[in-house]
Order: sequence, then C-alpha cells, then structure tokens
Amino acid sequence: MKVVILCGGQGTRIRDVNENLPKPMLPVGNLPILWHIMKYYASAGHMDFVLCLGHKGQVIKDFFLNYEAHTRDFSLQLGAAKGIEYHTEHEELDWRVTLADTGQEAMTGARVRKIRKYVGNDEYFMLTYGDGVGDIDIAKLIDFHIAHGRVLTVTGVRPPGRFGELMISPDGCVTEFNEKPQATGGRISGGFFVCSRRIFDYLDEREDLVFEQEPMRNLVADGQMMMHEHDGFWQPMDTYRDYLYLNGLVARGGAPWIKW
Repeated sequence: MKVVILCGGQGTRIRDVNENLPKPMLPVGNLPILWHIMKYYASAGHMDFVLCLGHKGQVIKDFFLNYEAHTRDFSLQLGAAKGIEYHTEHEELDWRVTLADTGQEAMTGARVRKIRKYVGNDEYFMLTYGDGVGDIDIAKLIDFHIAHGRVLTVTGVRPPGRFGELMISPDGCVTEFNEKPQATGGRISGGFFVCSRRIFDYLDEREDLVFEQEPMRNLVADGQMMMHEHDGFWQPMDTYRDYLYLNGLVARGGAPWIKW
C-alpha cells in the first residue's frame, strides 16, 4: 500500500532548531525524522512512498538524489572519472520514493488532492505527517480500515491537549472533531491515517483547503470517519523540546518506533 507523507509545511514553531532545513529533515540521531517515519512503514512491509513537498522541498529532493552518499561509506579519486567505490550497503534497496512538488503555499488538503495521480487506481492508501513517530501496529490499522468500510481511519492517541480532539460513538465512528482545543481529556488525532480513494470526493480545488478542517468535518457529518485506538508511543516534533526528547530517546537506545 502506498504511503503519502505531508512534508510541505513551514514548521514555524521549531525554526530555532535549524532555519535552513524543512522540519521533516531535522535529524533524529544522524538521519532525518522523515527517514525514521519511512523506515517504520518499511519495517511493516510498505515501501512505496509519495512525499508531498513544499517549503524547502529541494532539500528533501537533494537528500534522496544523494541517498547512496548519505548512507554508505565510499571512496573516490578527486579529478578522476572512474566514479565512486562504495564499501558498505544500506537496507532501503526496495524503496520507491515519489517526490511531488505540491506548492509552497498549499495547505494539507490541497497537497493530498494534488498527489491523486500518484495514488493511481489503488483502492486504499496511507497518509501521515512528516514530523511524528510512533509504534502504531500498521497491519492492525489497515485491517481495521478495510473491515469498517468507511472513507477515513485516523489513529487516536493520548498526548497533550494541543491537537485536534476526537469524540467517538461506541462502535468507533467519529462523531465530533475539534481542531486544537484549549484543553482535552480524550483522544486526539495522531495522524497515521488510512484513506479509501473516496477521500478525493471531499477535497476541492482550493489551495487553502486544510485537510483537518472542512474535509474531516464533512466526513464526520457523513459518518465516514473512524478511529483506531493507539495506547502506545506517539510523539510529534513540534517544538525544540520535542526535538531534544526524540534525540534523547535515540541516544539512549530506547526509541520505541525503532523496530528494524
């Protein structure tokens, strides 16, 4: 199943880490958080990625165009035309990465709509953000989505109350979605979505269409959004404190999402 990753936002709340990098390229350990997200999906068997680029998208393109040099030891003779001799291998040989320019100013809903052609005729695809990691059971998430037959599944997690709050009925159908409430006692949207291709019926042509606002509210009104509960680890990288926390987990060898 294809994995669509939103990588185009400007990340204004974390610019104090590095203003020259888009947020998905901020390092966790010695590789970008985007790589960690992709590696997690790949560990679950999903290696066909579509990256929705925007702000500083060229940095992400350059990383993947030079992926061999970024991830392997090599020797080269300066001034010679004999190429590069690689000494080590990496494990990402089966990855397919589509880098799609979805616009500098486009909002999340517009970015998803613009990559429709890369989803092709697939009935389902996964969708997530390029700045959060977790130990979600991807297989269970997909099985849950296919079983209920609705348009969208969102992973519901239990972190701080500064994200969109989800209210659900006893059967798991989302009945209310509140974007970034001041306080919350319930589950919130952790991303890690599974979408049926009918999702594109909810995305209009506006550049300022925010996926988490009108489209998701319309899905709720139509009874077409379900929540998959996740009680394990989930952590976004929104602030400098988050950046330090995630890097600390990797440095201590205790990062729950690293299952490879």
